Amino acid sequence: MFTRIVKMNFKAEEVDSFLSNFEQIKKKIRNFPGCEFLQLYRDKHTKTIFFTYSRWKNEADLEAYRHSDLFKGVWAETKPKFKEKAAAWSVDTLHTLD
Repeated sequence: MFTRIVKMNFKAEEVDSFLSNFEQIKKKIRNFPGCEFLQLYRDKHTKTIFFTYSRWKNEADLEAYRHSDLFKGVWAETKPKFKEKAAAWSVDTLHTLD
């Protein structure tokens, strides 16, 4: 299992539209085969910056999502709203402290 982190900086006038769309599609993303966790975060100081954290069983599941019609639709809706290019990382968890 690994975590995918995506940082997105939106045009200020597009934030509400992004949040509305995310509300409609979040369960579809979370229920995509291999996705075990999904959260959306907002930067405390720059209100146009958001991060998604999703956990995937394996890289093949993430790649299947990235090539799916669901992702293509999400990306087509989301990408034009960006102020700057999104950044993404795939990371392994080394330690968890509760």
